[in-house]
Amino acid sequence: MQAIFLDLDGTLLDPKEGITKSIQYALAEMGLEEIPTQDELTWCIGPPLWPSFEVLLGPGADLDEAVGLYRERYTDTGMYEADLYDGVGEMLDEMRSTDAQMWIATSKPHAYANTIIQHFGISAHVDGLFGSELDGQNSDKTQLLAHALSETGVDPARAIMLGDRRFDVEGARNNDIPCIGALWGYGEEGELHIAEADGLAGQPEDVMEIAYDLLGIEA
Repeated sequence: MQAIFLDLDGTLLDPKEGITKSIQYALAEMGLEEIPTQDELTWCIGPPLWPSFEVLLGPGADLDEAVGLYRERYTDTGMYEADLYDGVGEMLDEMRSTDAQMWIATSKPHAYANTIIQHFGISAHVDGLFGSELDGQNSDKTQLLAHALSETGVDPARAIMLGDRRFDVEGARNNDIPCIGALWGYGEEGELHIAEADGLAGQPEDVMEIAYDLLGIEA
């Protein structure tokens, strides 16, 4: 069985507005005087929330409280403040036309991610979703993909990962899964090059040519 694991934020969806506004809300509620702009917070899109808030709030901050405040706004409105990237629908259709199974693999809690993929019509394209727990378990991509492989029984040599951050590349490599870097996402300049993704796609329409090669599928 072949499988394609797909990151969500920054790969299928542009979640900038919802995530950054929810972080700003949490920081304001925590009493931070100078709140970063939305553009200054894009580095927070992708990695787990706890280490991001540790950087933003400094040592000694109550990170659980910050995450809780973030989730107050995010679950109410933030998760819906996103847009499907142009070309993603067509990319998912082409992936679905192969024999490969398709799974979302996101650091976002699955309790939220399942609602999101249903709201944006992604759930109709995939076989299921793997996300983190609310306490942060499996928010690390290495742990998450190890869990996904264990649950699905997929041979990592017959799978690929598509993601926009080094965390996706590193998590895939740590599980012996080839990874395609999505250059349209929120990775910092050169991040995916430095992480040494197995292939780099400039746009969603470029993904399948690389995927066919990595999976050994005839186009």
